[in-house]
Amino acid sequence: MKIEQIYTSCIAQAAYYLESNGEVAIFDPLREVQPYIDRAEKDNAKIKYIFETHFHADFVSGHLDLAKKTGAQIVYGPTAKPNFDFISATDNQEFKLGNYTIRVIHTPGHTLESTCYLLIDENGKEHGIITGDTLFIGDVGRPDLAQALVKDLNQDVLAGYLFDSLRNKIMPLADNLIVYPSHGAGSACGKNMSKETTDTLGNQKKTNYALRADMTKEEFKAELLDGLAPPPAYFPQNVMMNIQGYESLETVVNKGNTALDPSAFRLVAEQNEAIILDVRNEYDFIEEHIPASIFIGLNGQFAPWVGAVIKDVKQPILLVTPEGKEEETITRLSRVGFDNTLGYLKGGIASWKNAGFETDSLQSVTPETFAENVENAIVIDARRPGEFNAEHIENAKNIPLDYLHDSFAEVPKEETFYVHCAGGYRSVIWASIMKAKGYHNLINIEKGMAGIRNTSVKLTKFVCPSTL
Repeated sequence: MKIEQIYTSCIAQAAYYLESNGEVAIFDPLREVQPYIDRAEKDNAKIKYIFETHFHADFVSGHLDLAKKTGAQIVYGPTAKPNFDFISATDNQEFKLGNYTIRVIHTPGHTLESTCYLLIDENGKEHGIITGDTLFIGDVGRPDLAQALVKDLNQDVLAGYLFDSLRNKIMPLADNLIVYPSHGAGSACGKNMSKETTDTLGNQKKTNYALRADMTKEEFKAELLDGLAPPPAYFPQNVMMNIQGYESLETVVNKGNTALDPSAFRLVAEQNEAIILDVRNEYDFIEEHIPASIFIGLNGQFAPWVGAVIKDVKQPILLVTPEGKEEETITRLSRVGFDNTLGYLKGGIASWKNAGFETDSLQSVTPETFAENVENAIVIDARRPGEFNAEHIENAKNIPLDYLHDSFAEVPKEETFYVHCAGGYRSVIWASIMKAKGYHNLINIEKGMAGIRNTSVKLTKFVCPSTL
């Protein structure tokens, strides 16, 4: 079967390209759709269907732009009610794509409309299943997203639906089926996803905690919901964009890809209460940046951290980027619905300085320098609770970047303190937010825990009770 996984690592998302006899189906496309169109043209094929597994929360799908450009029909599973033309598929309905067959399997649980697609080849053999956020490699989709839109759909109710969908719809299928999920490790749509992006269903039945054969519904709910962190604030906003529609990517890019000289840049920032988003390397930001700007570098999980930190997708944004990275930055912001980019600083920080405007810097030290001063130091760990619980600096305080906006009261106001993460990326985001709020009594630890482990700093490590 001719199927291609198109994986975008910065948002841990997988789209799928399926082609047979000159006809193409795209599953869960990203916002930028031209690569799918180019791929079909390379195969001398026409995009016939756009299949959506559900209303995505963590990214804005490209279904509308792709349908407009190609004439392809958009397909959702049962109960979906978007504000545009689409095919409402019924459970077990089959679609022909060249010599292939695509069978709809309605699997409510992650959301009510969540749907998987069984792929059947030209010989009638079941090849694989595109599972969306119903089944991941090592995990299943979180059931707490729909309640942000429909209060009656609480996580307990949806978790029960998901248990039934997995037991009655997915687990009875053949073990040799290939599982094609929508996300991998790093996505906030689950809590225990593997770095692998495909697997056989049989292996998942053996290794995925949620597919244990002897599991009761109540045990499933308890394990699924245990340790589930709150979803990022932008998730419900992305869902509504996917349901209601959005501006074309071309319109968003054309508006945002506007070069502004330093004076115009500062004026636009003041008039629109825009956030200045610096997407350069963290070391460049440490050395010099515009006062009160926020750092989220392109070299990390850029778009998800924008959503977690800025929260409101309508927030006006101005960019400081590496030269030539302006359009890429705007496009990656649009993937998670941040369409209100107003322009970028022409000439970067150099032009800002040449205009006579003030710059700021972030005090930062090497792990070795920190180790020399660790005694009596106040240390804040910006990693997630699971990382902190596994290993942390003795007496450190955990204030995760994910929840920083809810934890300002816990940050020392007068005393100087150190902040670190796992590798040095998140801690600079954390520090930039605090500096923008007037906290300048902080010192970043470069390389984070990866560097600290190689010093004499005393660490507290989690010990499994069974080994005591």
